[in-house]
Amino acid sequence: MGRLRRLARLLPAALFALGLVLELATPPNVTVSAPFAATPLAAAALLSFRGTVIAGVGSSGAVVLLTWLHDEAGPDIEPEARSITIVTVSALAVGVNYVLRRSGEQLASARVVAEAVQLAVLPTPPTRAGGLVFATRYRAAQTDARIGGDFYAVEETPYGVRLLLGDVRGKGLGAVEAVVIVVGAFREAAEQEETLADVAARLDRALQREGRRQLGTARFEGFTTAVLAEIPTHPDGPGTPRGAAPQGAAEGPVLRLVNRGHPGPVLLRHGRTTLLEPDEPALPLGMTELGVWPDEIDEVPFPPGSQLLLYTDGLSEARNADGVFYDPAGRLSRSYFADPEELLETVLIDVADHTGGESSDDMALLAVAHETRRSA
Repeated sequence: MGRLRRLARLLPAALFALGLVLELATPPNVTVSAPFAATPLAAAALLSFRGTVIAGVGSSGAVVLLTWLHDEAGPDIEPEARSITIVTVSALAVGVNYVLRRSGEQLASARVVAEAVQLAVLPTPPTRAGGLVFATRYRAAQTDARIGGDFYAVEETPYGVRLLLGDVRGKGLGAVEAVVIVVGAFREAAEQEETLADVAARLDRALQREGRRQLGTARFEGFTTAVLAEIPTHPDGPGTPRGAAPQGAAEGPVLRLVNRGHPGPVLLRHGRTTLLEPDEPALPLGMTELGVWPDEIDEVPFPPGSQLLLYTDGLSEARNADGVFYDPAGRLSRSYFADPEELLETVLIDVADHTGGESSDDMALLAVAHETRRSA
């Protein structure tokens, strides 16, 4: 994609050169103006404002000079009209480039505002808690400046460290309102509810309750996909549950998950990746009117040296020029990361390389690992 763009930027120069070649190949009384007219128009779409001005001045000057060199006495005004046309097209191209650049700057500014609003709504997660280290990232879509509904939260509770990452369907103020409700309900429920299933039920009820308060088009029309995670901790170190573990629980540090219709997290350990899909699919939050059944809590080992990556579909549905989706588990396989910060920085660079720097959806990332113990 980057190479294609670099080649495209050469188009104005190629059109100008084509015009000169055709001039040399045609009789002196014939002036070929089409390539010269196309040069500033191509520059307006592909080059900077300065580049467009240079292309316009060069094309206009070339046609005027060629018209003067080929001009013969007589009533024919076609050469002068041709020169006026090229000058006019060049002036329009400069104006078009200015408008395009201003629009791009406004879109970039709107994206910055969207990210700022989103981050203001989200509570800032701790970088360390319960013997674990965390890293988060939020990136607004490059092709859309509206505020999105991606969110994350981290809470240290009596039951261990609990994580939440999800995505509200839709964009705009309605999505922000839903984010506030879900994150607020999570921070309260994470402290009070004994199991992740109970936490998920609290979030579901909060969305349903708010939905009933809305009327008409303001009523929540969508749903919220989410992953809830729990890493039991102990004052002496991570991984030891304070309460009774579920039957069949794994020995040692564990990770418990409840997935409500969200892309599965990726578990990384020693260069190997595992996509943690739920054993039993469940409906997103806010859709219990379609059916209610107990949430399944999946449990997997989470020993020291492991890292967990949670993400929204802005990552897993990012596509390249051929329409191929980004595969976090596959792309991160056989890779090693010193800490969650390095993991997320690598992911952002890699997905930008995959998409050519373009993204059509917001992206929220949350990574967690055991804190490295340093010897005294």
